[in-house]
Amino acid sequence: MKIKVDENIAELAVLGGAFFGGGGGGDLKLGMEHAKLAVKLGDVVIVDVDSVPRDELIVTASMVGAPAAKEKYLTPSHMIKSTELMINVGKVEIGGIISSENGGYSTINGWIQAAVLGIPIVDAPADGRAHPTGVMGSMGLHKLPDYISIQTAVGGNKEKGRYVEVFVKGSLERTAKIIREAAVQAGGLVAVTRNPVSPEYVKRNAAVGAISKAIEVGRIIQKYMTEPREMIHRLADYLGGRVIDFGKVKEVKLETKGGFDIGSLFISTNSGRKYEIQFWNEYMVLKKNDKKLGMFPDLIVTIDLKRGLPLTSAEIKNGDDVGILVVPKEKLILGAGVKDPNVLKIVEQVVGD
Repeated sequence: MKIKVDENIAELAVLGGAFFGGGGGGDLKLGMEHAKLAVKLGDVVIVDVDSVPRDELIVTASMVGAPAAKEKYLTPSHMIKSTELMINVGKVEIGGIISSENGGYSTINGWIQAAVLGIPIVDAPADGRAHPTGVMGSMGLHKLPDYISIQTAVGGNKEKGRYVEVFVKGSLERTAKIIREAAVQAGGLVAVTRNPVSPEYVKRNAAVGAISKAIEVGRIIQKYMTEPREMIHRLADYLGGRVIDFGKVKEVKLETKGGFDIGSLFISTNSGRKYEIQFWNEYMVLKKNDKKLGMFPDLIVTIDLKRGLPLTSAEIKNGDDVGILVVPKEKLILGAGVKDPNVLKIVEQVVGD
Protein backbone atom coordinates (compact mmCIF):
# COMPACT_ATOMS: atom_id res chain seq x y z
CA MET A 1 0.00 0.00 0.00
CA LYS A 2 1.16 3.50 -0.85
CA ILE A 3 -1.05 6.58 -0.70
CA LYS A 4 0.21 10.00 -1.76
CA VAL A 5 -1.90 12.40 0.26
CA ASP A 6 -3.65 15.25 -1.54
CA GLU A 7 -5.89 17.91 0.01
CA ASN A 8 -9.02 15.77 -0.25
CA ILE A 9 -7.45 12.75 1.46
CA ALA A 10 -6.02 15.12 4.08
CA GLU A 11 -9.52 16.43 4.80
CA LEU A 12 -10.98 12.92 5.05
CA ALA A 13 -8.23 11.80 7.43
CA VAL A 14 -8.82 14.76 9.74
CA LEU A 15 -12.62 14.38 9.75
CA GLY A 16 -12.41 10.67 10.49
CA GLY A 17 -9.62 11.24 12.96
CA ALA A 18 -11.77 13.73 14.86
CA PHE A 19 -14.43 11.04 15.24
CA PHE A 20 -11.90 8.58 16.65
CA GLY A 21 -10.69 11.33 18.99
CA GLY A 22 -13.60 10.48 21.27
CA GLY A 23 -13.61 13.93 22.86
CA GLY A 24 -9.85 14.40 22.58
CA GLY A 25 -7.22 14.06 19.89
CA GLY A 26 -6.65 17.76 19.31
CA ASP A 27 -8.27 20.59 17.42
CA LEU A 28 -9.94 19.65 14.12
CA LYS A 29 -9.61 23.14 12.62
CA LEU A 30 -5.87 23.23 13.29
CA GLY A 31 -5.54 19.63 12.13
CA MET A 32 -7.13 20.56 8.80
CA GLU A 33 -4.86 23.58 8.46
CA HIS A 34 -1.67 21.66 9.24
CA ALA A 35 -2.64 18.63 7.12
CA LYS A 36 -3.03 20.86 4.08
CA LEU A 37 0.16 22.75 5.00
CA ALA A 38 2.06 19.45 5.08
CA VAL A 39 0.84 18.61 1.57
CA LYS A 40 2.12 21.99 0.38
CA LEU A 41 5.49 21.60 2.10
CA GLY A 42 6.35 18.31 0.41
CA ASP A 43 5.18 14.79 -0.31
CA VAL A 44 3.14 13.11 2.43
CA VAL A 45 3.14 9.41 1.63
CA ILE A 46 1.26 6.81 3.71
CA VAL A 47 2.69 3.29 3.50
CA ASP A 48 1.98 -0.03 5.17
CA VAL A 49 4.38 -1.24 7.85
CA ASP A 50 5.83 -3.95 5.59
CA SER A 51 7.21 -1.20 3.33
CA VAL A 52 9.66 -0.01 6.00
CA PRO A 53 13.15 -1.57 5.75
CA ARG A 54 13.79 -4.05 8.56
CA ASP A 55 17.03 -2.33 9.58
CA GLU A 56 15.40 1.06 10.10
CA LEU A 57 13.30 2.25 13.03
CA ILE A 58 9.82 3.71 13.37
CA VAL A 59 9.19 6.59 15.78
CA THR A 60 5.96 7.96 17.21
CA ALA A 61 5.00 11.62 16.74
CA SER A 62 2.54 13.23 19.12
CA MET A 63 1.46 16.34 20.94
CA VAL A 64 1.41 16.09 24.72
CA GLY A 65 -0.46 18.39 27.04
CA ALA A 66 -3.79 20.01 27.78
CA PRO A 67 -5.59 21.27 24.65
CA ALA A 68 -7.55 23.88 26.65
CA ALA A 69 -4.46 25.41 28.30
CA LYS A 70 -4.50 29.16 27.78
CA GLU A 71 -0.74 29.65 27.30
CA LYS A 72 -0.12 26.74 24.92
CA TYR A 73 2.06 27.68 21.96
CA LEU A 74 3.08 25.15 19.35
CA THR A 75 4.21 25.71 15.76
CA PRO A 76 5.22 23.50 12.82
CA SER A 77 8.86 24.44 13.46
CA HIS A 78 8.56 22.90 16.94
CA MET A 79 7.36 19.64 15.39
CA ILE A 80 10.22 19.52 12.90
CA LYS A 81 12.75 20.38 15.61
CA SER A 82 11.44 17.56 17.80
CA THR A 83 12.09 14.96 15.09
CA GLU A 84 15.44 16.53 14.21
CA LEU A 85 16.50 16.12 17.85
CA MET A 86 15.68 12.42 17.60
CA ILE A 87 17.82 12.11 14.44
CA ASN A 88 20.73 14.36 15.40
CA VAL A 89 20.99 13.91 19.17
CA GLY A 90 19.48 10.44 19.50
CA LYS A 91 21.32 9.17 16.38
CA VAL A 92 18.18 7.30 15.30
CA GLU A 93 17.85 6.27 11.64
CA ILE A 94 14.13 6.82 11.04
CA GLY A 95 12.44 4.73 8.36
CA GLY A 96 8.89 5.75 9.20
CA ILE A 97 6.73 7.88 11.47
CA ILE A 98 3.51 6.82 13.15
CA SER A 99 1.04 8.98 15.01
CA SER A 100 0.43 8.31 18.67
CA GLU A 101 -3.31 8.02 18.02
CA ASN A 102 -6.25 9.02 15.88
CA GLY A 103 -7.82 12.43 16.52
CA GLY A 104 -8.84 15.68 14.84
CA TYR A 105 -5.25 16.80 15.03
CA SER A 106 -3.38 13.72 16.16
CA THR A 107 -4.18 11.61 13.09
CA ILE A 108 -1.81 13.93 11.20
CA ASN A 109 0.90 13.92 13.88
CA GLY A 110 4.18 13.61 12.00
CA TRP A 111 2.85 14.75 8.61
CA ILE A 112 4.72 18.06 8.64
CA GLN A 113 7.95 16.34 9.70
CA ALA A 114 7.38 13.67 7.03
CA ALA A 115 6.91 16.27 4.30
CA VAL A 116 9.95 18.35 5.27
CA LEU A 117 12.33 15.52 6.16
CA GLY A 118 11.26 13.04 3.48
CA ILE A 119 10.10 10.26 5.84
CA PRO A 120 7.01 8.12 5.10
CA ILE A 121 3.97 7.96 7.36
CA VAL A 122 3.14 4.39 8.38
CA ASP A 123 -0.52 3.29 8.51
CA ALA A 124 -0.18 1.90 12.02
CA PRO A 125 -0.71 4.55 14.71
CA ALA A 126 0.17 3.55 18.26
CA ASP A 127 -3.57 3.58 18.97
CA GLY A 128 -6.62 3.71 16.73
CA ARG A 129 -8.45 6.08 19.10
CA ALA A 130 -7.27 9.01 21.21
CA HIS A 131 -6.09 8.46 24.81
CA PRO A 132 -4.80 10.70 27.62
CA THR A 133 -1.42 9.25 28.67
CA GLY A 134 1.85 8.47 26.96
CA VAL A 135 1.90 4.92 28.29
CA MET A 136 -1.44 4.25 26.57
CA GLY A 137 0.25 5.15 23.29
CA SER A 138 3.40 3.13 23.95
CA MET A 139 2.28 -0.06 22.16
CA GLY A 140 2.96 -2.14 25.27
CA LEU A 141 6.58 -1.01 25.66
CA HIS A 142 5.88 -0.42 29.35
CA LYS A 143 5.85 -4.20 29.75
CA LEU A 144 9.45 -4.50 28.56
CA PRO A 145 11.60 -3.77 31.64
CA ASP A 146 14.81 -3.43 29.61
CA TYR A 147 13.39 -1.02 27.02
CA ILE A 148 15.07 2.39 27.13
CA SER A 149 12.72 5.08 25.91
CA ILE A 150 14.08 8.04 23.96
CA GLN A 151 11.78 11.05 23.86
CA THR A 152 12.15 14.61 22.58
CA ALA A 153 9.82 17.52 23.22
CA VAL A 154 9.73 21.07 21.87
CA GLY A 155 7.25 23.85 22.48
CA GLY A 156 6.43 27.14 24.16
CA ASN A 157 6.62 30.84 23.35
CA LYS A 158 10.16 32.27 23.54
CA GLU A 159 8.84 35.80 24.04
CA LYS A 160 7.04 34.69 27.19
CA GLY A 161 10.00 32.69 28.48
CA ARG A 162 8.12 29.41 27.94
CA TYR A 163 10.24 27.79 25.20
CA VAL A 164 11.67 24.35 25.96
CA GLU A 165 13.66 21.69 24.13
CA VAL A 166 13.92 18.36 25.93
CA PHE A 167 15.85 15.20 25.09
CA VAL A 168 15.45 12.40 27.61
CA LYS A 169 16.34 8.71 27.86
CA GLY A 170 15.19 6.29 30.54
CA SER A 171 12.32 4.06 31.60
CA LEU A 172 9.09 4.63 29.74
CA GLU A 173 7.16 5.73 32.81
CA ARG A 174 9.79 8.24 33.99
CA THR A 175 10.44 9.73 30.57
CA ALA A 176 6.70 10.12 29.97
CA LYS A 177 6.36 12.04 33.24
CA ILE A 178 9.26 14.31 32.30
CA ILE A 179 7.65 15.03 28.92
CA ARG A 180 4.32 15.79 30.62
CA GLU A 181 6.10 18.25 32.92
CA ALA A 182 7.80 19.80 29.88
CA ALA A 183 4.31 20.45 28.48
CA VAL A 184 3.34 22.21 31.69
CA GLN A 185 6.47 24.37 31.61
CA ALA A 186 5.90 25.20 27.93
CA GLY A 187 2.46 26.59 28.70
CA GLY A 188 0.42 23.48 28.11
CA LEU A 189 1.56 21.70 24.94
CA VAL A 190 4.70 20.25 23.33
CA ALA A 191 5.51 18.42 20.11
CA VAL A 192 7.00 15.02 20.89
CA THR A 193 8.97 12.40 18.95
CA ARG A 194 9.47 9.19 20.92
CA ASN A 195 10.09 5.48 21.31
CA PRO A 196 12.07 4.15 18.30
CA VAL A 197 11.05 0.53 17.61
CA SER A 198 11.42 -2.00 14.82
CA PRO A 199 8.81 -2.35 12.06
CA GLU A 200 8.11 -5.87 13.34
CA TYR A 201 7.28 -4.52 16.81
CA VAL A 202 4.90 -1.98 15.27
CA LYS A 203 3.24 -4.69 13.20
CA ARG A 204 2.56 -6.77 16.33
CA ASN A 205 1.51 -4.00 18.73
CA ALA A 206 0.22 -0.91 16.91
CA ALA A 207 -3.24 -0.16 15.48
CA VAL A 208 -2.44 -1.41 11.98
CA GLY A 209 -4.75 0.11 9.37
CA ALA A 210 -6.29 2.72 11.67
CA ILE A 211 -5.36 5.69 9.43
CA SER A 212 -7.11 4.01 6.48
CA LYS A 213 -10.11 3.43 8.75
CA ALA A 214 -10.17 7.13 9.70
CA ILE A 215 -10.16 8.09 6.02
CA GLU A 216 -13.18 5.84 5.37
CA VAL A 217 -15.06 7.30 8.35
CA GLY A 218 -14.14 10.74 7.02
CA ARG A 219 -15.92 9.88 3.77
CA ILE A 220 -19.16 9.23 5.67
CA ILE A 221 -18.83 12.46 7.66
CA GLN A 222 -18.08 14.49 4.53
CA LYS A 223 -21.02 12.97 2.62
CA TYR A 224 -23.62 13.50 5.36
CA MET A 225 -22.29 16.63 7.05
CA THR A 226 -25.48 18.57 6.25
CA GLU A 227 -27.59 15.72 7.67
CA PRO A 228 -25.95 15.13 11.08
CA ARG A 229 -28.60 12.78 12.46
CA GLU A 230 -28.42 10.57 9.38
CA MET A 231 -24.62 10.72 9.59
CA ILE A 232 -24.63 9.52 13.19
CA HIS A 233 -26.80 6.53 12.33
CA ARG A 234 -24.63 5.63 9.33
CA LEU A 235 -21.45 5.88 11.39
CA ALA A 236 -22.92 3.65 14.06
CA ASP A 237 -23.95 1.09 11.43
CA TYR A 238 -20.56 1.16 9.70
CA LEU A 239 -18.56 0.75 12.91
CA GLY A 240 -20.88 -1.51 14.88
CA GLY A 241 -21.69 1.22 17.37
CA ARG A 242 -24.86 2.45 19.03
CA VAL A 243 -26.67 5.78 18.78
CA ILE A 244 -27.43 6.78 22.37
CA ASP A 245 -29.51 9.96 22.10
CA PHE A 246 -29.79 13.58 20.97
CA GLY A 247 -29.84 16.48 23.41
CA LYS A 248 -28.52 19.83 24.58
CA VAL A 249 -25.43 20.50 26.68
CA LYS A 250 -26.61 22.02 29.96
CA GLU A 251 -23.34 22.34 31.88
CA VAL A 252 -19.61 21.85 31.35
CA LYS A 253 -17.17 21.56 34.25
CA LEU A 254 -13.52 21.73 33.17
CA GLU A 255 -10.21 22.35 34.88
CA THR A 256 -6.69 22.05 33.53
CA LYS A 257 -4.60 20.13 36.02
CA GLY A 258 -1.18 18.52 35.68
CA GLY A 259 -1.18 18.98 31.93
CA PHE A 260 -4.64 17.44 31.42
CA ASP A 261 -8.19 18.73 30.86
CA ILE A 262 -10.37 17.04 33.49
CA GLY A 263 -14.10 17.42 34.10
CA SER A 264 -17.67 16.49 33.22
CA LEU A 265 -20.38 17.63 30.86
CA PHE A 266 -24.11 17.20 31.28
CA ILE A 267 -26.60 16.69 28.45
CA SER A 268 -30.40 16.72 28.66
CA THR A 269 -33.07 15.80 26.10
CA ASN A 270 -36.42 17.48 25.48
CA SER A 271 -38.13 14.48 27.08
CA GLY A 272 -36.07 14.79 30.27
CA ARG A 273 -33.43 12.11 29.83
CA LYS A 274 -30.13 13.14 31.38
CA TYR A 275 -26.57 12.06 30.59
CA GLU A 276 -23.18 12.76 32.10
CA ILE A 277 -19.87 12.36 30.27
CA GLN A 278 -16.72 12.42 32.40
CA PHE A 279 -13.56 13.30 30.57
CA TRP A 280 -9.80 13.23 31.04
CA ASN A 281 -8.86 14.98 27.80
CA GLU A 282 -10.87 12.21 26.06
CA TYR A 283 -14.36 11.08 27.07
CA MET A 284 -13.88 8.38 29.69
CA VAL A 285 -17.33 7.45 31.00
CA LEU A 286 -20.88 7.95 29.72
CA LYS A 287 -23.68 7.61 32.25
CA LYS A 288 -27.45 7.79 32.10
CA ASN A 289 -28.47 8.43 35.68
CA ASP A 290 -25.95 6.15 37.43
CA LYS A 291 -25.88 3.48 34.71
CA LYS A 292 -22.71 3.28 32.61
CA LEU A 293 -23.39 3.19 28.89
CA GLY A 294 -19.74 3.26 27.88
CA MET A 295 -16.28 3.41 29.45
CA PHE A 296 -12.83 3.99 27.94
CA PRO A 297 -11.46 2.47 25.77
CA ASP A 298 -15.00 2.32 24.34
CA LEU A 299 -15.27 5.26 21.96
CA ILE A 300 -17.73 7.90 23.22
CA VAL A 301 -18.44 10.59 20.62
CA THR A 302 -20.41 13.83 20.59
CA ILE A 303 -21.45 15.25 17.20
CA ASP A 304 -22.44 18.90 16.77
CA LEU A 305 -25.92 18.82 15.22
CA LYS A 306 -25.48 22.27 13.66
CA ARG A 307 -22.11 21.77 11.95
CA GLY A 308 -22.08 18.00 11.58
CA LEU A 309 -18.66 17.68 13.18
CA PRO A 310 -17.27 15.76 16.19
CA LEU A 311 -16.75 17.90 19.29
CA THR A 312 -13.91 17.66 21.80
CA SER A 313 -14.08 18.16 25.56
CA ALA A 314 -11.99 21.31 25.15
CA GLU A 315 -14.46 23.01 22.80
CA ILE A 316 -17.92 21.72 23.76
CA LYS A 317 -20.00 24.37 25.52
CA ASN A 318 -23.33 25.07 27.15
CA GLY A 319 -26.18 25.19 24.66
CA ASP A 320 -24.61 22.93 22.05
CA ASP A 321 -27.09 20.55 20.41
CA VAL A 322 -25.38 17.20 20.12
CA GLY A 323 -25.83 13.57 19.22
CA ILE A 324 -24.15 10.92 21.35
CA LEU A 325 -22.93 7.56 20.12
CA VAL A 326 -20.72 4.80 21.48
CA VAL A 327 -18.54 2.31 19.62
CA PRO A 328 -17.53 -0.61 21.89
CA LYS A 329 -13.82 -1.31 22.25
CA GLU A 330 -14.23 -4.69 20.56
CA LYS A 331 -15.13 -2.89 17.31
CA LEU A 332 -12.10 -0.56 17.36
CA ILE A 333 -8.55 -0.98 16.06
CA LEU A 334 -6.58 -0.52 19.27
CA GLY A 335 -2.91 -0.56 20.13
CA ALA A 336 -1.44 -2.75 22.85
CA GLY A 337 -1.10 0.20 25.24
CA VAL A 338 -4.84 0.50 25.88
CA LYS A 339 -5.46 -3.23 26.13
CA ASP A 340 -3.51 -3.61 29.39
CA PRO A 341 -5.90 -3.77 32.39
CA ASN A 342 -3.20 -2.33 34.66
CA VAL A 343 -2.90 0.76 32.48
CA LEU A 344 -6.68 1.20 32.45
CA LYS A 345 -6.90 1.17 36.26
CA ILE A 346 -5.64 4.74 36.31
CA VAL A 347 -8.80 5.83 34.49
CA GLU A 348 -10.89 4.85 37.50
CA GLN A 349 -8.45 6.67 39.80
CA VAL A 350 -8.82 9.91 37.81
CA VAL A 351 -12.54 9.95 37.00
CA GLY A 352 -13.89 7.71 39.77
CA ASP A 353 -15.92 4.54 39.32
